[in-house]
Amino acid sequence: MKKKILIVDFGSQYSQLIARRIREMEVYCEIVHHSQVLKQISEEKDFITGVILSGGPESVYEENSPAVEKELFFAGLPVLGICYGMQLIAHLNGGSVERAETKEFGKASLEILDEKNPLFKNVKQNSQIWMSHGDHITKLPEGFREIARTSSCSAAIMNDNNIYALQFHPEVSHSIFGKEILENFIFNICKCEKNWIIKSFIEEETEKIKQIVKDDKVILGLSGGVDSSVAAVLINNAIGKQLTCIFVDTGLLRKDEAKKVLEYYKEHFDLDIKFVDAKNRFFEKLKGADEPEQKRKIIGHEFIEIFNEETYKLKGAKFLAQGTIYPDVIESQSIKGPSHTIKSHHNVGGLPEDLAFELLEPLKELFKDEVRKVGAELGLPHFVVNRHPFPGPGLGIRVIGEVTEEKVKILQEADNIFIEELIAKDYYGKVSQAFVALLPVKSVGVMGDQRTYEYTAVIRSVNTTDFMTATWSKLPYEFLENISNKIINKVNGINRVVYDISSKPPATIEWE
Repeated sequence: MKKKILIVDFGSQYSQLIARRIREMEVYCEIVHHSQVLKQISEEKDFITGVILSGGPESVYEENSPAVEKELFFAGLPVLGICYGMQLIAHLNGGSVERAETKEFGKASLEILDEKNPLFKNVKQNSQIWMSHGDHITKLPEGFREIARTSSCSAAIMNDNNIYALQFHPEVSHSIFGKEILENFIFNICKCEKNWIIKSFIEEETEKIKQIVKDDKVILGLSGGVDSSVAAVLINNAIGKQLTCIFVDTGLLRKDEAKKVLEYYKEHFDLDIKFVDAKNRFFEKLKGADEPEQKRKIIGHEFIEIFNEETYKLKGAKFLAQGTIYPDVIESQSIKGPSHTIKSHHNVGGLPEDLAFELLEPLKELFKDEVRKVGAELGLPHFVVNRHPFPGPGLGIRVIGEVTEEKVKILQEADNIFIEELIAKDYYGKVSQAFVALLPVKSVGVMGDQRTYEYTAVIRSVNTTDFMTATWSKLPYEFLENISNKIINKVNGINRVVYDISSKPPATIEWE
């Protein structure tokens, strides 16, 4: 078992970002539910080197707000509270937390009062930090002292022995020396050693797969996306022909995706792939469905039905492998119980209870950027490991409204033109996610001497570091003009192209 930092999740949108920052330091960490932290410390006391309490959307003084037992602060471990985590430390230790007259969101300047404190090594005086809170501490707990402040926050950081608490978010890029503050906590205060290296992960996981699977057979759903591709190659390297991959063509994939996946993976990685053509089945089920969540459920349910049918045809398979990654696991857990689950992923939440297979999920400890690094180490080419995200329901949620085979074919052609031009002009790697959506809106146009009445296509491209927030890509006008001309001239069914300049929030990246 690895030594680790525990990150206690109180529902913050930044909990995963905290974990990624620590993993980037090559230190292993895990995100845990607030109700489980003391139990885990008790069971793994020799392996936990520190605890971080995340931010959260609630107020510590409200009834049923998430909390930890006060005993955590007497466990002898260094603790770092961030935003809600800071307020919880104050609340549980006799301090006072109240709603602020004015909420504080955005930039502030950090005045360090105790420059010799180990938390501030290499942190410049009056550096920019990022605030995001509606509550504030009006009375510090006994024994705690203020070690940094801002013009509007008298206790931006408080400290008592090995317990530290920050009112701001060091994990976001807007906190200029936030990385240094986190590094100081991890290395100077928790005394962590670097123990999270991708090459070591591959070696350890390969050996673990061999020990778990032994002589049994494994099946895996291969989509051609980053996660399933990396999982397939990692498992294939460990057990070879004991692995069978199932590729289901839903009809909702990118242009020629099925052909490309089959040819590439068979040729370069010698994967055993079973191909299932289910296009007609999906289009039939989607008839009349025009509401986003309804379409997602239909596509997800049908995919699982087909996959289950095919897996049971393969005699002797004991394990079902999945490209489940750490965010899938985290987001499918609830802060307050089953009724408050944020997001249900088919990887972790869509399988039948009576599944006759044992799960094999070799990537479930990894974030997406770590999966890409593993893929590169395994020899997967740049165009596979750095592909833009593609939604599980595929083009079913990029055809806005009812999905038909005709609309999907129109969208495939338009999207292919956009992606190929991004690659050709060297923009693909400079944007985070790009695609075309097809609106259920027709408009009048003129082509030659003919009046047209055809669909509207939306070009979407965003830049982001974490996909929790995103800004629209500032692509050159000339490039966008070229894309518009090519789509309208080459794709029958589209006579108007628009560019989406909405950021997230308030919009989402996908349209549905």
